[in-house]
Parts: sequence; C-alpha cells; structure tokens
Amino acid sequence: MPPPASPSHHRADGRFRNPWPIEPSNRFGGFLRWVLVERPFKRLPRDPDPSTFPRAAPEFPSPRAQPGTLVVTWVGHATTLLQLGATNILTDPMWSDRASPLSFAGPKRWVPPGIPFEHLPPIDLVVQSHNHYDHLDDRTVRKLAERFPEARWLVPLGLGAFFRTRGARHVEELDWWEKTRAAGLRVACVPAQHFSSRGLRDRNATLWCGWTLNDGKRRIFFAGDTGYHPEFSTIGQRFGPFDVSLMPVGAYEPRWFMRPAHMNPEEAVRAFQESNGTSEGALARHVMVPIHFGTFKLTDEAMDEPPERTRRAWQAAGLAEENLWLLAHGETRSL
Repeated sequence: MPPPASPSHHRADGRFRNPWPIEPSNRFGGFLRWVLVERPFKRLPRDPDPSTFPRAAPEFPSPRAQPGTLVVTWVGHATTLLQLGATNILTDPMWSDRASPLSFAGPKRWVPPGIPFEHLPPIDLVVQSHNHYDHLDDRTVRKLAERFPEARWLVPLGLGAFFRTRGARHVEELDWWEKTRAAGLRVACVPAQHFSSRGLRDRNATLWCGWTLNDGKRRIFFAGDTGYHPEFSTIGQRFGPFDVSLMPVGAYEPRWFMRPAHMNPEEAVRAFQESNGTSEGALARHVMVPIHFGTFKLTDEAMDEPPERTRRAWQAAGLAEENLWLLAHGETRSL
C-alpha cells in the first residue's frame, strides 16, 4: 500500500508553501523591484502624525473575566489580549519598540503598547501565527516565559524550538487543520496565505497559520497574517461561526506585491463574511475586530488609510455598524 500523500502545503524538501495558485514565483525579485525601482520614483501618500491614532485606558477584568464572557483588548498590530471566560490568551505577542532583529533600525512602533507589559493579567495561552519580526519578538517571548512559566504556547510546525530555547516550557506545534485542547479550550490550527523567514536562508522553513478558539460557549477566529485565500468558508464550516473574528486589514500596498501575503480591507470583510456565513441573519450575531494596522509602518499605504477603508468596506457590504469594532490601542470591548 503506498504511503499517504503529503499535504499540499508541505514541500518535498521539508519546507512549506501556499497550495493556491496566487503565490509569486520570485518574491525576493519583487521586493527589489518595489524598493529599488518603483518606490524611489513613486509619490507616496502622506502619513498622519502618530497622535492621529487614539489611545484608550484598558478596562479588561483582572485577573480574569467571568464565565460566559468574551473580552478583547487591542495591544497593537496583531497583539491582542483575549479573555474567553476565565482563560487569558495572547495573540502574536509583541512589546518591543522595533519590528526588527536590530535595536537601532527597522520599523519603529508608532503607538506604545495598549497594555503595559507589567499590567498583563495571568496568561494561560499564547497562540503564534508565524515568525516574522512584527509578530514574533525574541525579547517579548523571553519576558513572557519568565513571568508566566505555566503558560501553554501553540505554534505552527517548525517553531517549537524557538520558544523552548527562550524559556517556554509547554510548547505544542500544530499543522493546518490539527486540533488540540489547551487551557480548557478547544483550539484548531487553520490555513493562512503567507510565508515565513527571519533571515536569508530560512525562507518557508517553518509554517504559518491562523487559530480558532472555542470554550463551548464562545468562538474566536484569529486569522493571523494572511492574504485572501479559498479556505475561509471551510474554516467557518469546520470551526465557526465565530462570535469574534480578528482580521488583518493593513500592509497591503503596492497591491501587485502585497496581495499574496496581506489582505486589503475589502478582502478582510469578504473573508469575515465567508467564515461566518453570508446570510444577513447569520452575520448579525458576529463581530469583526480589524488588526495589523496603525502600529508599524510596513508598506506604502498611508498609516490612517486601513481603518477608514475598512469602515467603508463594511458599510458597502451592508453589515451592522455596531459589529465592526475598530479599537483604539488599549481599548477593551466585551460580549
């Protein structure tokens, strides 16, 4: 009997790929075209002053939320504190000033973290989407591992060693569609359209993903860092619909280069609809929280464009205004 075929996102050399026909053939060549050929001669939109982005005082329950409640606090970029009943969860924790391997260069944080690190409640679970510097931060991982030694860490394939060598004790690697139980929750690793690398020779050596979380009463979808792909409907069918969906809406220009890796606001709203069911009655009960904007300057659109464009896309889709939670850094909202 022949061995089972490898999943379509696994390569024969042990690395990973996007299984859909939208990945560019030469991403490094495209990067050079963008930064060396196109960008120097392009008139870029003007960025606002960083004070444009409002900050709010966090109001999350501490140390824990009440059973049956779902509380979201936006720290910034893809980092959120989720409180699913009495379980405290972090997504892609990033508290450093720069999204870079260097302390003196690279994208600098525009807005301080919405929750000061020392004010975090007890953390039970961390879910990691991939290894890029704006999502995976060495210093933050070390500090979290030291302060919360019993926390569970769920990471995509290949990333376990990174966390263990920085002090994390309870680390589990998952592949797309795999499920586990952690901190009292049912958790699933789900597909995303992206790539991985932290250096010149490790491109796609580790996997990238999104996560779903379910405590039996409430369901959350953290889409991670992703371009639009064909599996959002399947994610919703298997693990949704979701009370709250954390959807990336920024870092999308120039479109010819960023489309395979980052959704624009219109695609994010479409992905939200597909993963929750497209009927008006179904969507009336579900919330979208835009993330991945307003924190690090990564691409060519103006820093204040993603939230406004997301608001317009939401309205164009005919969705209820109260179900779009465009949070300020540090803002807390709850169901």
